[in-house]
Amino acid sequence: MGLKGFVEGGIASIVAGASTHPLDLIKVRMQLQGEPSLAAPNPAMQPLIRPAMAGNISIPALRMVEPPPRVGPVSIGVGIVRSEGVAALFSGVSATILRQTLYSATRMGLYEVLRGKWTDPETGNFSLPRKIAAGLVAGGVGAAVGNPADVAMVRMQADGRLPINERRNYKSVVDAIGQMSKSEGVTSLWRGSALTVNRAMIVTASQLASYDQIKEMILEKGVMRDGIGTHVTASFAAGFVAAVASNPVDVIKTRVMNMRVEAGAPPPYSGALDCALKTVKAEGPMALYKGFIPTISRQGPFTVVLFVTLEQIRKVLKDF
Repeated sequence: MGLKGFVEGGIASIVAGASTHPLDLIKVRMQLQGEPSLAAPNPAMQPLIRPAMAGNISIPALRMVEPPPRVGPVSIGVGIVRSEGVAALFSGVSATILRQTLYSATRMGLYEVLRGKWTDPETGNFSLPRKIAAGLVAGGVGAAVGNPADVAMVRMQADGRLPINERRNYKSVVDAIGQMSKSEGVTSLWRGSALTVNRAMIVTASQLASYDQIKEMILEKGVMRDGIGTHVTASFAAGFVAAVASNPVDVIKTRVMNMRVEAGAPPPYSGALDCALKTVKAEGPMALYKGFIPTISRQGPFTVVLFVTLEQIRKVLKDF
């Protein structure tokens, strides 16, 4: 398979990532709901203090601050279009393309390499445990390679939710990586890398192993022939499995990557575990499944487009 698997996986991943980018952006915005704002408060938005007079002593009234309402994916999408324009739905798409080029091409290609090495030469069997192991290894390596683009993508997608004077306003993924390296150090490009690697291992193992296993079962039982119907069915099921398995890690990853670290001040989160504990304490355990609807709404189509495109590319390149 060699280089061919990396090329096939990279092309399919770029097509899938770019076409489902708006859903990924909505997912990121939902995952950041409920997180304390790190920006300076806007005086115009502060509740009025109405002092009450008790004799000659002025007693300030208590401020009644209501938490922001939780909104769904459709409302968030409409809100983005109204406040930031239609083009905002593709904020960070350059980072998505770079991420798919680095991360997904690596994981897809490496998975195929390991498949070739770990398939039993006598029976041609690539067992489920070996599929999972191959996915774990391929996902981890791919995530380590693609983490800078992942950080840039999260920040570019989240930028529109900040007050105008607090936005980073990255012009492109190259500008984002350059600014982060200059202002926060090169190590900032691997912020949250442990989470990225963990998530990628979970996603790749569940997604690729599930797709292969379900596709094989469909063909072995004669439910459908090897074609678009089989590919769509197996890939959508694989997307659902991957979304359920990875969403908690994805929420924490998004928050750690997006946090703003001020000079001389402690970071909002000291690490992944601290972020998870603070999130659950402040918002409850189900906060780890914030953005699940857009996650599955994106993971399903993404996985379908990914594998259907991959299967077609394999047919085109089969003689190479």
